[in-house]
Amino acid sequence: MNVKNIEKMGAKAKITVEIESELMDKGANQAYLKARKDIQLPGFRKGKAPRKLIESIYGAHVFFEDGLEEIFPEIYKAAVVEKELKAVGQPSLTKLDIHDDGSAEIVLETELYPEVTLGQYKGLEVEKVEVSVTDEMVEAELDRMAQNVASTETVERAAENGDTANIDFEGFDNGVAFDGGKGENFDLVLGSGSFIPGFEEQVVGMSAGEEKDIDVSFPEDYHAKELAGKPVVFHVKVNKVTVQIVPAKDDEFAKDVSEFETLEELRADLRAKMTEERTKSVENAFANAAVEKAAENTTVDMPEAMISEELDRQMNNFAFQLQNSGISMEQYAKMMGGDINTMRNALRPAAEKQAKINVTLDQIVKDEKLTVTAEEVEAELQALADAYKMELEKVKSFVTNESMEQDLLSRKAVKVITESAVAVAPAAKTEE
Repeated sequence: MNVKNIEKMGAKAKITVEIESELMDKGANQAYLKARKDIQLPGFRKGKAPRKLIESIYGAHVFFEDGLEEIFPEIYKAAVVEKELKAVGQPSLTKLDIHDDGSAEIVLETELYPEVTLGQYKGLEVEKVEVSVTDEMVEAELDRMAQNVASTETVERAAENGDTANIDFEGFDNGVAFDGGKGENFDLVLGSGSFIPGFEEQVVGMSAGEEKDIDVSFPEDYHAKELAGKPVVFHVKVNKVTVQIVPAKDDEFAKDVSEFETLEELRADLRAKMTEERTKSVENAFANAAVEKAAENTTVDMPEAMISEELDRQMNNFAFQLQNSGISMEQYAKMMGGDINTMRNALRPAAEKQAKINVTLDQIVKDEKLTVTAEEVEAELQALADAYKMELEKVKSFVTNESMEQDLLSRKAVKVITESAVAVAPAAKTEE
């Protein structure tokens, strides 16, 4: 194999490679062995037709294109790795010339890792909010805890705002029931705004066993276009009305929901925990803003392959999160009124930003000559094993030393940015 020519064109490279007939034949034979099980010729059992006979019928080079895929690792090593080209993404075959003697000349095109010019990344002025936990925030958390342990009681009176009405309902458009408009034993918190405007207000005042028709109109921007803006009628029956009994916030409440004996002890603990959480949140936001600012100062012509790779990663992460909620990516896209391509387009700006952050951090690692020791990698892998209560070797089976090393280097680059960043008070925002 001979790499005949390498032509660099900015962030791309065109590589011309000559491949000897022996290597082309090797690839073609591997392609034949894979394909023959599906080939049947008259006089031969399926999968038994000789390669020469197939080539005499379909052409001497019938297996050559597939054969290139078989020998591509060797081609890539000679044309990219050994030539120290920093390719990103997968090279594309743009030309294939097969000579009479079975040798070939191919042209590959690949995007290259971009030239990165760092701007200011040290001493950046970054907005940072002051950490504060107010009495109102602590009381709101106490209210949430009280709501969590609240009980319900059925009442024999007309429903009021704040009550929960258990209802059966069915919607009609000009007397015809429409899809998705029916429900049974639905618990509706009156005043929550869960249903379309005007619905809950008309349930207020109804008692258990009462039925009536409710006239409402769907909003103009309703997601089901066939119903948007339409006046409809819901037939509603109230099965029961319940009221939530929220416990008083006192020492007995504190004993029930925590390990503390008094409400004041619980308040103090909540304030400490909320302060710790908000401090972490503020520090993370400060670090993220500093890194984003450093990336904004970086000059780089991002290859499309790197953006696509980051976009794929973000799509896969989002799909995994949805899967944990029992929803597929396709279902979610449909719920949002689009498709997978719509979602990719929506995530693309974030992928472009993250890809630029990635190359910025990589360049800082080089410029600052940052390194990671084997001991640091081992300690981090052990920390992962401890966190997930797994054996270290099990963790190593899906987290490579190389990926962990890269992660640690990126963290060190982030530290270079954040430790030198200067915190400034957020600019006053004008209320609209």
